[in-house]
Amino acid sequence: MHGEYKVPGGKLVVVDLDVHDGALRGVRVAGDFFLEPDEALHAIDRALEGAPADADTQALAARVEAGLPADTVMFGFSAEDVGIAVRRAVARATDWTDYDWQLIHEGPQDPALHMALDEVLTGEVAAGRRPPTLRVWEWDRPAVIIGSFQSLRNEVDPAGAERHGVTVVRRISGGGAMFVEPGNTITYSLYVPQSLVSGLSFADSYAYLDDWVLGALGEMGVRAWYQPLNDIATEAGKVGGAAQKRIAAHGGAVLHHVTMSYDIDAAKMVEVLRIGREKLSGKGIASADKRVDPLRRQTGLPRPAVIDRMVASFRGRYGLTDGKVTDEESAAARLLAAGKFGSPEWTSRVP
Repeated sequence: MHGEYKVPGGKLVVVDLDVHDGALRGVRVAGDFFLEPDEALHAIDRALEGAPADADTQALAARVEAGLPADTVMFGFSAEDVGIAVRRAVARATDWTDYDWQLIHEGPQDPALHMALDEVLTGEVAAGRRPPTLRVWEWDRPAVIIGSFQSLRNEVDPAGAERHGVTVVRRISGGGAMFVEPGNTITYSLYVPQSLVSGLSFADSYAYLDDWVLGALGEMGVRAWYQPLNDIATEAGKVGGAAQKRIAAHGGAVLHHVTMSYDIDAAKMVEVLRIGREKLSGKGIASADKRVDPLRRQTGLPRPAVIDRMVASFRGRYGLTDGKVTDEESAAARLLAAGKFGSPEWTSRVP
């Protein structure tokens, strides 16, 4: 069995092993990390040898830490990262490069249709009818997208939304409300097989699926990092947030979508989002600007150029071919948009 784990912001940990009679055998750890002294690598292998095959990440990490020489220095990885790589090996997890990734980047769509496309395309990946896909969104109007479990009245000021022509929709993933405007927002979704995140905890999967975009931002001169549970942050402020939804049908699939701020109208945001006012604690629009630091200011690049560089970075890492939403997927999404995501019943399901 073979497992790999690219530590977010760190190095690659690779584990090869066998399982006999419910225990790990022939464990061999490798990677591009830094480790001193040399004999520490063999100590890690010995510590994992004979471990129960169903041991969780924390138990495996504890064995590694207990078996290390007292003067060990680990740089670019940790004992927990080794445990994750072992769990991925045992779970027979797949890797990014095992797939032929497809890109969808089409024209502006209305918010309800975007919500529907997320549900349809995730289901298609789970069923094996669609390859793993990166979809870049374009918006046709301002919108607030609330999380699946948020209270509509607690999150949105209906008078502010109506005054600014903001459409309110509810997505299938959890997390917080997003305020988006065409030209001011960069949103993308990843639709991936469950096997890509096998062996990862829910929290670890966020960092794992966000790692490529941190690299893309770094190539544009933005030093960004993953901030648990679901934020992308820089020294200047937050630039984005992620949310996930998992589908168990067929082979299983994960929807991982991210909204990043390219620019921001802070005054409008605090008039539309109630929660924005609470988080700012009365400090006003200046604080909103500090909480979210737009990519326009940090990169100095036009929005299309930022998107192009993100896509090019993904393509360079994992490969990416241009694709589109199929006619069948489009028809299914339009039915969902009209019957579910555009309905008051769904939007206000948590009043």
